[in-house]
Amino acid sequence: MTIMSATMPFVSVEGYLSYPELRMLIGGEWVKGVNPDAQPVYNPADQSVLGWLPHADHKLLGSAVDAAAKGFEHWRFTSANTKAELLLRCADLLTQRQSDYALLTTLEQGKPLTESVGEWDRVIETFRWHAQAVEQLEDISYQQNGQQHRTYSRLEPVGICAGFTAWNFPALLPARKIAPAIAAGCSMVIKASEETPASAIALLSAMVDAGLPDGVVNLVFGQPEIVSEFLLTHPQVRKCTFTGSVPVGKKLARLCADGLKRCTFELGGHAPVVVFEDADVEQAVAQLASFKYRNAGQACIAPSRFYIQRSIHSQFADAFTEYSNSIIVGNGCDPATVMGPMANSRRIIAMQELCNDAQSQGARCLTGNGLDVNDLIEENGHYWQPTIFADVPAHAAMMQLEPFGPISALNAFDDIDTLLQQVNELAYGLASYVFTQSRATADTMVRHVEAGGIVINSVAVMEADTPFGGVKESGYGYEGGMEGIDGFLHKKLVRDYLQ
Repeated sequence: MTIMSATMPFVSVEGYLSYPELRMLIGGEWVKGVNPDAQPVYNPADQSVLGWLPHADHKLLGSAVDAAAKGFEHWRFTSANTKAELLLRCADLLTQRQSDYALLTTLEQGKPLTESVGEWDRVIETFRWHAQAVEQLEDISYQQNGQQHRTYSRLEPVGICAGFTAWNFPALLPARKIAPAIAAGCSMVIKASEETPASAIALLSAMVDAGLPDGVVNLVFGQPEIVSEFLLTHPQVRKCTFTGSVPVGKKLARLCADGLKRCTFELGGHAPVVVFEDADVEQAVAQLASFKYRNAGQACIAPSRFYIQRSIHSQFADAFTEYSNSIIVGNGCDPATVMGPMANSRRIIAMQELCNDAQSQGARCLTGNGLDVNDLIEENGHYWQPTIFADVPAHAAMMQLEPFGPISALNAFDDIDTLLQQVNELAYGLASYVFTQSRATADTMVRHVEAGGIVINSVAVMEADTPFGGVKESGYGYEGGMEGIDGFLHKKLVRDYLQ
């Protein structure tokens, strides 16, 4: 594999796969840290150990911040053309290495290879788009006719940024933080997920090989509480960007409060789906079911609460169940697999708890619930069958908590007022989906659904060139688009009376 720079060694794991020796990137150097075997990294398909992950202590974290400070002093004044060229070279290298990197992502995260390839497609798209966008960053003039002075806002990077990413999209989530940060002229210390480290290491390896200056991006791993507290209370760190759960996001926000650090938080969701009786049911089922089981449902924008107009509820439920029963569950490296394992044992426990609670409250299980799953897959993996419940009470945990797995709740609705109350009653507000052939109905939903994004008759909500962010407890700030870069910039107002 061409995963690392030539100086980086590899380790072989039994059988058909290779996995890199795991290290951290600090000041342009790949380091093992003081405890190079601190944590095993498991393959969720069979729980085999892929490698051993080093952790950073306070000294190494301090070195990472110092390196980022030096990198920032250089990078902040780097020309837009140089930044764009670096981003494009990185995208080119990622394209060359995509198949190798996709295999790494599947091995450590579990998703099917086709999905991993698709994730790296999004990474490449993210870098290419930001290469174009950086050329558009210009000072903003407020000059009026007749003024004898100049008034403008000078765009300046905010400084050193701390990034924290989750395990469900281990390549894309770091990319969506790193690309806008370096486009804006910032430096970064990023803590990627300890459960899926090789994908982030691969990304940074390509950046180093593309010519990333030392210290501009630094990659660390460690105990999350130790790393976050050190970075977010450090006076030189000026911004936090995080993708993950609501509880963790609140903890990080508290750490940022004393230093009044800027924050971008993309947190959890519990995406409502509304299917009206005039919708194309076949089209809705095909799109929603495919999107639901992507990454085994482990996505904050995955559809999870389904509200189906009563006249078509049975038709939709039957079709959705038939589709779900056709899903092939197995090892992500198997070309026949449609849905891979869940990322860890915690998710299996969570699925069991949600399903047991729903059944105890009278919900009907239409399919799944983990029954006979071991007949379908090899032993020891973290597998769960696509699972569907109907008639789930509103107070059931499945309707209140983000499932983050291949579980769907299908409930019927009659009138739109009650529907909107149910859709908006949760503290979440990230993605939402509506299927209808009526423009008036679609416009009503767009106006009244409380969400960071809403998609009509499709499921594609996030792209590199468009801003996306949550409302309510699903976070604040934006990733994607020029607004995503804007979160890493300060607009310094200049009034210049020099003649």
